[in-house]
Amino acid sequence: MTDIRTLGVIGAGQMGIGIAQVSAQAGYDVILSDIDLPRAEKGKANIAKLLARAVDKEKMTQSEADAVLARITPVGELAPLAGAQFVIEAATERREVKEQIFKSLCEIVPASTFLATNTSSISITRLASVTDRPERFIGLHFMNPVPLMKLVEVIRGLATDQQTYDMAIGFAERLEKTT
Repeated sequence: MTDIRTLGVIGAGQMGIGIAQVSAQAGYDVILSDIDLPRAEKGKANIAKLLARAVDKEKMTQSEADAVLARITPVGELAPLAGAQFVIEAATERREVKEQIFKSLCEIVPASTFLATNTSSISITRLASVTDRPERFIGLHFMNPVPLMKLVEVIRGLATDQQTYDMAIGFAERLEKTT
């Protein structure tokens, strides 16, 4: 399986921060991107609140929570995602917004970077078609709230290759999710 060390998450709303949190808890370095830095920082602050509750409930130690937060870097643009091996988009559920994100992302990240969307209703094949790598594009639909819900729907596009599918399954398993 491909070695994913750094994960990009686009969208610091409820779904994006959930994906960022569980990914950082699984040991990934996470770049949390939103349309501006204050929104991305607010997303990380919301993760900190969720982790504080977990510490209060003795589900994790303070040092574990601190380590999770240290693995999350908020950014207000897409350029820092250039170092990610895998990027998951969790922006608003509007096709044209998602398509623009993926078009812009393809100008920044290497061709080897896997791309995924958290959409629940937009065609994976259609979104993949605006990229330069439809074979490396997949749907990963997390259930809300991400830290609590075990299920992740893995959706192939028509062009999604086996390596991308295998990477997505391995990623979900590392997050201790059921696909």
